[in-house]
Parts: sequence; C-alpha cells; structure tokens
Amino acid sequence: MSRPAANPIPDGFHTLSTYLVVKNAAAAIEFYKTAFGAEEKFRLNGPEGSVVHCCLKVGDSPLMVSDECPQMGAFSPQHLGGSPVTIHFSVADADAAVARAATAGAKVVMPVTEMFWGARYGVLQDPFGHSWSVATQVRDLAPEEVQAAMEKQFCGEYAKSA
Repeated sequence: MSRPAANPIPDGFHTLSTYLVVKNAAAAIEFYKTAFGAEEKFRLNGPEGSVVHCCLKVGDSPLMVSDECPQMGAFSPQHLGGSPVTIHFSVADADAAVARAATAGAKVVMPVTEMFWGARYGVLQDPFGHSWSVATQVRDLAPEEVQAAMEKQFCGEYAKSA
C-alpha cells in the first residue's frame, strides 16, 4: 500500500524556520510564551523531562526549541560561549514587544529607536543566550533612500569601508 505524497513544506511552515537549542527548554518555552506570545503546537518529551522537540508558533511563524543534545551535536549558546546569530522579529509595535520581553526576563541590549532604514528597532538577549532584533517598519523607503540615510548617519565612513 502506498502512502499519499506529503507536502514538502508542512502547513504553517516557511522555507526557512528557526530552531533554537537551549539549556532548560521547558523554561525557554514558557519564556517565549510570555515574552513573545508564542503558542505551543506540540512537544516531544524525552527522558527525565527533557524536551526533545517543541514546535511553537510566534505570529505567523514556527519556532522550534529543544534541550541540548551533545550526542547529536546540538549545543546551546551558553555551552558555546555565545552565538553570532540574531533572530529577527517583525511586530506591529516594537516598543511594546521589547517592554513585554524585558518584563519576562530578556536583557535589552539596544533600546528601541528610529533607524535609518525606516524602522523602530531594538535588540534583546533572551535568558537562554539567543539574540533577538525586534522591529516595526514605520516608513517605507526605497533602497537608494536607505543607502543615502546610512551614509548620512555614518558620515560616509561605513559606506567607504564596505
């Protein structure tokens, strides 16, 4: 008996989705619910209460989370001493989203401010070592307007060094 063809990109997923490895995934899941309004879709628990896999939905996007699994090469930013990756979170109100996340325990790395590309933008670090940029686009600008605004803000130095 043949199985029906599977959808190559499951419903609710995008071609790129975020998967975070953390220490204490159960606490991280609760943090993401409180800080970002995440909705838990399903969870696979492993031995001794570990989270093997959890799928959350944040806005219209999936966010997958698991505990560290050294035998699979999955380590948290805390284990690795940090992460160069930032998760970008587009929201209707960056100021409110950053305030909510900070109240839930995130560290504000960069307060929300107007940026040269037309967004209100701030940066957080969650309690599990992941960096999040949070933005609300408030002005639509053409690429050449963004380039000119960047050069003006940085007195042309950034553009010359790029």
